[in-house]
Amino acid sequence: MFAQLRGYLPTAALGLLILYFGIHALTGSRGILSNSERDATLAAKEAELVQARLMRQDLEVRAHLLRDESLSADLLDERARSILGYADPKDYVIRVRP
Repeated sequence: MFAQLRGYLPTAALGLLILYFGIHALTGSRGILSNSERDATLAAKEAELVQARLMRQDLEVRAHLLRDESLSADLLDERARSILGYADPKDYVIRVRP
């Protein structure tokens, strides 16, 4: 009986190997069924990228206004007061904890 089944052993082993890799192709961490998780992660990272680009654009505008050729007196005054911790006697100061 085992002599007759011995001929099918390589075929059965190959079939189990194909089944094993097929299941992992569907359900593995990079499998077809985990596509929705990757899409959600991609959407979150794209939103984070948009926020970073907006912050960079704002910082570039502020840096441009602090250059010698286009110095903004208001921005310079704001930054000096913020860094040095000074306030005008006519200003209202509201302290906020970071």
